[in-house]
Amino acid sequence: MVKISASILDCNFLHLEEEVCAVLNAGIDALHLDIMDGHFVPNLSFGLPIVRAVHKISSVPIYSHLMVTNPETLIEKFLPYSDYIIFHIEATDKPEFCIDIITAANKKAGVSLNPNTPIEKISFLLDRIDDVLIMSVFPGLGGQKFIPESLNRIKRVRELRTETRTNFTVSVDGGICPANCQAVIEAGADMLIAGSAIFKSNDYTQTVRQLRCLKY
Repeated sequence: MVKISASILDCNFLHLEEEVCAVLNAGIDALHLDIMDGHFVPNLSFGLPIVRAVHKISSVPIYSHLMVTNPETLIEKFLPYSDYIIFHIEATDKPEFCIDIITAANKKAGVSLNPNTPIEKISFLLDRIDDVLIMSVFPGLGGQKFIPESLNRIKRVRELRTETRTNFTVSVDGGICPANCQAVIEAGADMLIAGSAIFKSNDYTQTVRQLRCLKY
């Protein structure tokens, strides 16, 4: 069954603890934390204090998604409060060094790609990473619409996984909602990351079930 990760970017930060507990009770499999620096993406989100606070109350893995320029300078700060560190291949010329820092701390490493970045750009890293994060919108702002071409990109990543006999997971982030989740799952996603679809809904539990394509 596909896993669901809640991106807290669209939660009510006035009630952060209640929001996190609510999605945990709704049955999510992971929490996705978008750390934005205002340089790599045109937005600022949150940093270490929020990640540390979420870590204290989380009972599921935390994926810290570093949407930052030169992630190698920040990875160590987030390692104690993260299970996975995801960095962008476009943001660094030292991807192997980033992976070294993450794995030396016995944490999981992931690489993310923007919608216009060729999948093959990460081919040389596939045997060293635990997750490939396909961005199905251009990163930086929540609530964007899913880019349909992302389905072909998901399929290509799955093909590469088979061709290289590696075992990373395939995650998809951006515009995920009940209307498109079936197509994303069929394309080969192992984890769907949803923010506004969950936090702007009236029933988190029902929405999480819908994202899994469960009817009952």
